Amino acid sequence: MIPFLTVIILILVVLIVLASCIRIVPQAQAMVVERLGAYLDTWNVGIHFKTPFIDRVAKRVILKEQVVDFPPQPVITKDNVTMKIDTVVFFQITDPKLYAYGVENPIMAIENLTATTLRNIIGDLELDETLTSRETINTKMRAALDVATDPWGIKVNRVELKNIIPPAAIQDAMEKQMKAERERREAILRAEGERESTILVAEGKKRSAILDAEADKEAAILHAEAEKEKRIKEAEGQAEAILKIQQANADGIRMIKEAGADEAVLRIKSLEAFAKAADGKATKIIIPSEIQSMAGLVKSVTEIAAKDET
Repeated sequence: MIPFLTVIILILVVLIVLASCIRIVPQAQAMVVERLGAYLDTWNVGIHFKTPFIDRVAKRVILKEQVVDFPPQPVITKDNVTMKIDTVVFFQITDPKLYAYGVENPIMAIENLTATTLRNIIGDLELDETLTSRETINTKMRAALDVATDPWGIKVNRVELKNIIPPAAIQDAMEKQMKAERERREAILRAEGERESTILVAEGKKRSAILDAEADKEAAILHAEAEKEKRIKEAEGQAEAILKIQQANADGIRMIKEAGADEAVLRIKSLEAFAKAADGKATKIIIPSEIQSMAGLVKSVTEIAAKDET
């Protein structure tokens, strides 16, 4: 009975030992294996077997990109301003063997290396350059850390400055400066707006004056044309009246001639013409002696004709 139990126990122990010698490495991981304390091999993805009691898995390594956020580090700028800067490092393990045997605590080593590199870079920059040169600082830090961590089997892909925290006095001064800058820009914009408004008003007045002058000019031209037309019409009317008067005179003379009027009648007509010429306005009319004799003759004839009728 006892030997049977012993065999079963031995079989179970052997199975447990064999099972412990089987290792399955998942994706994006690696295992560093040692034999009798010395490096033996690096196992990648898949199933692997190790020799019991001789081989052991010294370290499991994650090959995915990792992110480490380090706490703020005090740094001093070139112009002696102390500030705190916290960084974020993106790194990836490229050689599990170097990572396992390169440095005792890789994360702490990267943190200290980041702090010293950051102090060196910021020490060559002034405050304003530090605040406006994040991309330059990130690039310099990534290059320096990548070279320093290469013997540890680590590749630094990217370094970012998460926060830059200047002293409280500097923050107050910066806020006042920003406020003054905003007020200055506001004043400039207001002045430009007023200038544009003044220019537009002046342009409007100029345009209005031009339009008024053009309207006055057109009105004067129209008035002059109207006066011209009026005078032309008046002159044409006077000419037509004169023409009609002359025509009437000519017709009268022609009718008298056709009626066989003698020289005495013509002289009487001339006398009537003198009377009309005076029109009641002349104070003295000089009548030729021939016309006076003819007037006396006409008066005598008139008186004889009156007596015959009685």
